[in-house]
Amino acid sequence: MITLGHVFAALTDYQPRGQEPALTSVVIDSRQAVKGSLFVAFVGENVDGHDFVEDAFRRGAVAALVQRPVARSYHTVRLRAGDTNGEGLAEIPASPLCLLVDNTLDALQRIAAYWRRRHHLTVVGITGSVGKTSTKELTAAVLSRRGRTLKSEGNYNNEIGLPLTVLQLNARHRYAVLEMGMYATGEIATLCRIAAPAIGVVTNVGPVHLERLGSLEAIVAAKQELVAALPADGVAILNRDEPLVMGMAAHTAARVFTYGLGDNGDAPRADLWADEIASMGLDGIRFRLHYQGATLYIRVPLLGRHSVHTALRAAAVGLNCGLSWDEIVTGLQDRRTQLRLVAVDGPRGSLLIDDTYNSSPESAIAALNLLADLDGRRIAVMGDMLELGAAAEQGHRMVARRAVDVADILITVGPLGRMMGEEALALGMPASHVHILPDHTAAAALLATVIEPDDVILVKGSRGVHLDQLVTALSTS
Repeated sequence: MITLGHVFAALTDYQPRGQEPALTSVVIDSRQAVKGSLFVAFVGENVDGHDFVEDAFRRGAVAALVQRPVARSYHTVRLRAGDTNGEGLAEIPASPLCLLVDNTLDALQRIAAYWRRRHHLTVVGITGSVGKTSTKELTAAVLSRRGRTLKSEGNYNNEIGLPLTVLQLNARHRYAVLEMGMYATGEIATLCRIAAPAIGVVTNVGPVHLERLGSLEAIVAAKQELVAALPADGVAILNRDEPLVMGMAAHTAARVFTYGLGDNGDAPRADLWADEIASMGLDGIRFRLHYQGATLYIRVPLLGRHSVHTALRAAAVGLNCGLSWDEIVTGLQDRRTQLRLVAVDGPRGSLLIDDTYNSSPESAIAALNLLADLDGRRIAVMGDMLELGAAAEQGHRMVARRAVDVADILITVGPLGRMMGEEALALGMPASHVHILPDHTAAAALLATVIEPDDVILVKGSRGVHLDQLVTALSTS
């Protein structure tokens, strides 16, 4: 367990002698502080964590990382550049204790990097435009069959969340599976310096974040930072079906391992590949795996044909960590890994397919493909896909073309969603079957009047459209 002594060693290369109070947790929200916590005070756009140091101490925190003095006079050790206050301490001062640093985010990352280096385990980093979280969950389920596995929780995939996850490592962990997101170039490289992954998995590259990064080439460069950071004895697991991902093979010193789908009976293109894929609707998918001349038939409780790629990624990690096929298949069949796309009961005997976590053209089409596999009248509720930048119109119209083939009724939500509705009308979908609506409230009101028994309703959109509130309203009505 990490101690205050480790924190001093990470920040000063000097570890005080004497008692080293163990830290029960490292938190960035004072309300989560408990006895023995370390509180990290961040300065945000709207909230300054320094204003809550006293609250954290009141709840039991023993120390706080701060980058400016706080209002009350607590014992403070100065650890800024040029300070020597933290060196030469015979013992750690009594709590509550403030550790004054130049930048609390940088300090948190340095502590996490130090803590990671003290543990001998295999770290798997996962990045890509779509499918990071589902891949992380399934990979962790597979690796946990062999040993204790730490994984990123929730949205802890950024410059704050990943260090907080790493600080949960202990000597019993054999693996860590860490999701790596990014908003700009250089961020994944920073995460890799902290986590030191030996295995890197890249799912795909799409126009998500195009609005911020400006081009697909910039997105590739940002995601590529993961494979570039891998050691020579590491493994880069790349999607053979994605040319932009395969181009990353030239930018890593690690061994490249590929996964993908078979090509209509042609020679396989990937090290690990699947064919004979069949969706069983809400009962999952089945497919045939091929690896080094061996063939294996698998059925897993994942929804949608696109989940085959997810299963391939997790299996690839398992194979490269030396797991047996029995361990890998057991992990792939863990029903707890189906997090994003779930089926819930709707009004009047209908079925709601809730895929409201986020959206992109690729994931929206994958969700529509699942809808096509289900029986009943099909209703697609499609919301704005955000952060697509210059690719927004093309992406929304592309999704509309698939929706016209699949859905009996199309409901679009939001100003970008309007483009899907307009495209559907232009393609000849009857006007009575297309509803262009401004927000989730209007969509919920319409659905309450049109849903019939045995309808299947797909709800898909970016988080900013709040379609999750529509699902909540319908599933509780």
